[in-house]
Amino acid sequence: MDPSPLIDVETLADRLADVTVLDVRYRLAGPAGPGEYAAGHVPGAVYVDLDTALAAPPGSGGRHPLPAPDVFCEAMRRAGVRQDGPVVAYDDFGGLAAARAWWLLRHYGHRSVAVLDGGWPAWLASGHRVETGPPASVEPGDFTGAPGAMPVVDVDAVTRVGVLIDVRAPERFRGEVEPIDPVAGHIPGAVNVPTGQTLDEHVLLRRPEELAALFGSVGAVPGTDVATYCGSGVTAAHAVLALELAGVSAALYPGSWSEWITDPQRAVRRGTS
Repeated sequence: MDPSPLIDVETLADRLADVTVLDVRYRLAGPAGPGEYAAGHVPGAVYVDLDTALAAPPGSGGRHPLPAPDVFCEAMRRAGVRQDGPVVAYDDFGGLAAARAWWLLRHYGHRSVAVLDGGWPAWLASGHRVETGPPASVEPGDFTGAPGAMPVVDVDAVTRVGVLIDVRAPERFRGEVEPIDPVAGHIPGAVNVPTGQTLDEHVLLRRPEELAALFGSVGAVPGTDVATYCGSGVTAAHAVLALELAGVSAALYPGSWSEWITDPQRAVRRGTS
């Protein structure tokens, strides 16, 4: 499969027989992923639960800490992921959850993983076959790996990053509202590039040159020390993917805002700076 972090619907349809497809539909306040999966999914796709397979239980590390290595690798094997077989992840929300699976597999050394651009809505719009019902039995994969292939920044180093990008909505960044976490505001020194700005009107990722201009406007250019964060480290992985398309290597701050605020001694900024 092409090394690009994205794959389009037609390419996936042509290669479906040779690809492990992960359905990662997830929304904090939306419909349950398993029910959406049963109602319709890409043929052969296996549902992967973000909360249990792609994250550890919430705690001092935030709302979605990175999963333990044994938990993640076992979940991927159950889903049929092979060490050397291509993997495609999709969701129904602009790739915001699917990118978490993409990032983790890359972090664990998988070399052929992509996010379906446009996700489930794009697949439906294409008219390709839809499968319904619970998943059929899946032949377990042989995936093994160890974390470390993708850059990560922790809570102690995050304020020393050259360009720290907060991808939450502008009003959350400014601290005007906070619908999820108990404290509003942002990490000192961060700049705001909302996730919505990386997507076009069809909820597809913008062209690489557009993404390069967007991130370049806040100083995130090739060769710069860049990291991303969001509320809990999920959407921030999508920003890492978008930055890769723009030619910029970026670290992920997995704990993100929900970890930062667990210590009241850590400074909080409100407003635009």
